Amino acid sequence: MARILSAIVLLFASVTASAQPAQFPAPVDGDFIARDFTFTNGERLPEVKIHYRTIGAPRKDADGVVRNGVLILHGTGGTGAGFLGASYAGRLFGKGQPLDAEKHFIILPDNIGHGQSSKPSDGLRMKFPKYRYTDMVVLQHELVTKGLGLSNLKLVMGTSMGAMHAWNWGYMYPGFAAGLVPLASNPVEIGGRNRVWRKFLIDAIETDPTWKNGDYTEQPRGLASAIGFLMMATSVPLQWQKQFPTVAAADKYVADQVAARSKTTDANDMLYYYHAIEDYNPAPHLAQITSHLLAINSADDFVNPPELPMMRELIKQVKHGRFILLPITDDTRGHGTHSLPAIWGGELVKFLQELK
Repeated sequence: MARILSAIVLLFASVTASAQPAQFPAPVDGDFIARDFTFTNGERLPEVKIHYRTIGAPRKDADGVVRNGVLILHGTGGTGAGFLGASYAGRLFGKGQPLDAEKHFIILPDNIGHGQSSKPSDGLRMKFPKYRYTDMVVLQHELVTKGLGLSNLKLVMGTSMGAMHAWNWGYMYPGFAAGLVPLASNPVEIGGRNRVWRKFLIDAIETDPTWKNGDYTEQPRGLASAIGFLMMATSVPLQWQKQFPTVAAADKYVADQVAARSKTTDANDMLYYYHAIEDYNPAPHLAQITSHLLAINSADDFVNPPELPMMRELIKQVKHGRFILLPITDDTRGHGTHSLPAIWGGELVKFLQELK
């Protein structure tokens, strides 16, 4: 019987990975206000707005408890709206898909500092409280519990920064989520090359005289260099070589990307993104994680390269943890593979079976 069930799950996983994008219910936007919020460093704001979108509806089980909540957390500089495209929502939220919105209550927040949530560029600039990842997760928890009235979640899944938040959920709120799926992360303090490129990015802005300690009237010149460091960290060597095989093609891509991203990026907001990670370090707390956990990385990820041994060793400390390293293929997209369920959706299907 176990073999038959396993075969069915594998078949479903294969079909999910190869299926075409499907329609899904329209998202509903909302705002949650956390009042008189105190950050971990003691700073306070009378109101913190967390914008969010939901797809589907909360459904109570026979005990009258909502257990179908799914919290999906975006990466650095992103928003919850980034999950609404055909390549993501169209492969996960449609009828019969792994997170079918007819069965699940999907929550897509904009984290503090991002999107339509409270952020430095709203007006406070560098006077905005110096939030860290711990604060971000606390605000997510307040949204889920105080804002949406849930006492548990079926799943917390995140990409990049959101993946790191998923690790934090595991020990900050043990057992609150039945399952955790961090995509593109390592559960360790940010050091080595991962810190170095981030420090270069921060310094490109903070050492630029045109930044003016955050009181600029137009974006500082160093923002272009900061965007460049970010582009390298999220680069896709195999695909970029195919797409930009000449000096002229590569230079045009750089110019186009910097110009486009500079129009939609605020330097102060970006600084807060990259300083926020400075309290991240789940490693000492991994044994406290009681939820089932599936960690997925891609072998072509510059940010979390496969030669680093931390994940393989640390996952052993997670009681119900499993780690998958995706091989480089023509379909993987480096760090950005985290947002392509066509590649890892089959593993998600198998993981969701474990939660039943």
